[in-house]
Amino acid sequence: MHAQTLRQYDRLGLVSPGRTAGGGRRYSPRDVALLREVQRLSQEDGVNLAGIKRIIELESQVEALQNRVGELLEELQVAESRRIAAESAVAATYRRDLVPRTAGSALVIWRPGGQG
Repeated sequence: MHAQTLRQYDRLGLVSPGRTAGGGRRYSPRDVALLREVQRLSQEDGVNLAGIKRIIELESQVEALQNRVGELLEELQVAESRRIAAESAVAATYRRDLVPRTAGSALVIWRPGGQG
């Protein structure tokens, strides 16, 4: 890529390379992959730079949201494990004459002497 093209992409915020002490740009492997994607979108798909910037922003948002969903799923698993442990601890304290009612089971009340 031409140096002027790289400077323009940097100005537009399409790529944010690291800098040397002297101010020179240092592109990481991730930056290079992104530059190749920008070039592909521009040349092969005919997307303008504003469109490319929006695509990159949306892809970044999707990645962040996927990471957050993963974190929430892990939190949910921990909470579920804690709930199960708490229910087990409560069930262990029941007296023998108390039986926990499970979801979907019918409750029958017996009253001695017949009518209720």
